[in-house]
Amino acid sequence: MPEGDTVWRTANSLRDALEGKVLTRCDVRVPRYATVDLSGEVVDEVVSRGKHLLIRVGDHSIHTHLKMEGAWHIYAPDSRWRRPAHQARIVLATEDRVAVGFSLGITEILRRDDEESAVGHLGPDLLGPDWDAGAAIENLRAAGEQPIGLALTDQRNLAGLGNVYRNEVCFLRGVHPYTPASEVTDLPAMVTLAHRMIHADKNNSIRRRPWVYGRAGQRCRRCGTVIEGHDLGRQEIFFCTYCQPPRAD
Repeated sequence: MPEGDTVWRTANSLRDALEGKVLTRCDVRVPRYATVDLSGEVVDEVVSRGKHLLIRVGDHSIHTHLKMEGAWHIYAPDSRWRRPAHQARIVLATEDRVAVGFSLGITEILRRDDEESAVGHLGPDLLGPDWDAGAAIENLRAAGEQPIGLALTDQRNLAGLGNVYRNEVCFLRGVHPYTPASEVTDLPAMVTLAHRMIHADKNNSIRRRPWVYGRAGQRCRRCGTVIEGHDLGRQEIFFCTYCQPPRAD
């Protein structure tokens, strides 16, 4: 699933293509919203909130989430799409650009004053202007017995981290991902690192070489121990048992 930095870059692309322009086409290919047509309205702004995107048009907000396979593409008018048309969930066009949302996990049209129903549950946004490290730390601490490897990707605690970052942050701080969140002694350092890493990557679509993510069965780049991979939540977690020793029971 795309992480917050990917969504942030997507918002930037959509902003460049749509913001301040009049929609000449609005084709929502989701049955519930198939009759919605925002053509003739101006796109006021495009914002990201964690892994969510909000395209604000007049009194409405187009809320989308990429989930696992979604993507937004920007095209010149009459250009050939790089993905099949049947995957398109929404098409937004201006005089000089066409934005197509393919295979989006969520596509819904909200009243703008109802945005909180979609994103109000999110914790502090790592890439947002109102980032609050203190609140993120307290949210993680309040996660109690939940493994820190899960707590870091619970968007209610802090918004924007996904599987790649949770693996790398745990490794770089020497924290075993199954450690209960409330027992992690350096939560402030973990949050600071997560914030620094995602900010460093937000303008770069090519991420740095991973320390542990996706490297099960390979040698740790730091100590040479074989990296382990286990299921944690709905995704695999990777760690080095030497660099990230489990807690002593």
